[in-house]
Amino acid sequence: MNGINTEGMRRDADKIIEAAIHAVLPDQAVQRALEGRSFSGKVVLIAIGKAGWQMAKAASEVLEDRIDHGVVITKYGHVMGEIPGCSCFEAGHPVPDEHSFAATQAAIEAVKDLGAEDTVLFLVSGGGSALFEQPYISGEELQNITGQLLASGADIVEMNTIRKRLSRVKGGRFAQLCAPAKVVSIILSDIIGDPLDMIASGPACADRSTCMEAEEIVRKYQLKISEEAEVCIHRETPKKLENVENIINGSVRELCRAAADACTVLGYHPVLLTDRLCCQAREAGSFLASILKTHAQDGEKTAFLAGGETIVKLTGSGKGGRNQELALAAAEGIEGLAAAVFSVGSDGTDGPTDAAGGYVDGTTAAKLREKGFSVSEVLQNNDAYHALQAVSGLIFTGPTGTNVNDVAVALLDPAILQEQTR
Repeated sequence: MNGINTEGMRRDADKIIEAAIHAVLPDQAVQRALEGRSFSGKVVLIAIGKAGWQMAKAASEVLEDRIDHGVVITKYGHVMGEIPGCSCFEAGHPVPDEHSFAATQAAIEAVKDLGAEDTVLFLVSGGGSALFEQPYISGEELQNITGQLLASGADIVEMNTIRKRLSRVKGGRFAQLCAPAKVVSIILSDIIGDPLDMIASGPACADRSTCMEAEEIVRKYQLKISEEAEVCIHRETPKKLENVENIINGSVRELCRAAADACTVLGYHPVLLTDRLCCQAREAGSFLASILKTHAQDGEKTAFLAGGETIVKLTGSGKGGRNQELALAAAEGIEGLAAAVFSVGSDGTDGPTDAAGGYVDGTTAAKLREKGFSVSEVLQNNDAYHALQAVSGLIFTGPTGTNVNDVAVALLDPAILQEQTR
C-alpha cells in the first residue's frame, strides 16, 4: 500500500488551491463595490490587513486622482510596490509591534479635521486586529496579552472581544475618530459567519460584545493583566454609529465554492461539509481522515471540503501553523489509502511561517517514520513545519493579497488503487 502513486493527487491539490485563491482575490470585488459611486468632498483611503495593499491598489486604479491621501497598513513582506498618493506601512502580525502603533497613528492623523462632506474609504481585511492598533495600555503589555490569548487556544471572537477594549481604534472607535466624515468600509471577511464587529476587531462597526463577556474571557483563560488593562476591560465600546456604511465583498463561503468548482473540473464529486469549521486543528485533521476511511470503499472520486478557521493550543515550542497541524494530524489516519488531505490559509501565510499550509496523503505517515518522525510527538511539540518539510508536504503560495479564512480538502481517488492492481 505504501507504494501508492499519489503524485496526481498532489498536482490536483495545487490546482485546487490556485483556483480557489484566485477566485477570492479582492481586485474585482473592490472595483464592483466602487462602481458608480461618487464622492463630493475629500477622499481619504485607509487600508488595513493582510490584503490591505492589494485592496488599496485596486481602489487606486478605480478612483485614480480622486484619492486625496491614503495610508496602507499590512503585514511584513506584503507591500508589492508604491501606490500613488498612499503611504504604505508594514507591521507585526499576529502580535502588534511598534510599527503597528506608528502606522496606526499615521492613519489617525490622516482622518483628522475632516468635514461631513468628506469620506474615509476604509478597506478592511483579516490581520487588521494586530496591524491596526493604538493601545490604551503599553505596547509591551498588549503584546503580552495577545501572546497569552494565542497560547491559550482562544478563538478569534474571544481574542477580538479583549482587543477591542484595550484599543483606541477598535470596536467602532476609529469611526468615531473619523466623524463627522462618512466612513465607507469595504470588507474581506476572515471570520466565520461574517460578524462585522469582529472582523479586524470592528474599527468602524458598532460593537455587539459586552464588558461582561470580556470579563468572562479574562477569567476563562486566567489572563494576567495590569490594573490599567483591567480598567479598559470594564470600559464599554460604542454601540451605535451614524456615519458608517459597511460592505462585505469576500468570505470563506466564496473560497469554499471556488474550491468545490475546481474539484468538479478535476473529476471529483465535491461535498461541502461546513464553511464554519471551528475547532482545534489536530481534531479537524483527525475528523477528515475518519471521513476518508468511511468512504474509502465507495468507489467514487470524491472531495470533502471544510472552510473556516481552526485553532492551535500550544503544548510545545516547535514551528508550524494551524493548517500544517491539521494536515499532519490526518497523516496516520489515511495511511495506505488512495487519499490526501491538505489545508491552506487563503492569505498565503500559515501562522508565523512562510508556508500557506500543509499536504499529506496515504504515503506520508510511512515517509515520516523512515525519517525518524513520530506524528504524535511532532504534534505535541507543535512542530508540523519541520516534519512536513522533510517529506515535501509544505504548501507555498507566497502572499496572495487576500484573506478569507482557510479551506481544508480531503481527496479520495479509488482509481489509483484500481490502476495498481491491474
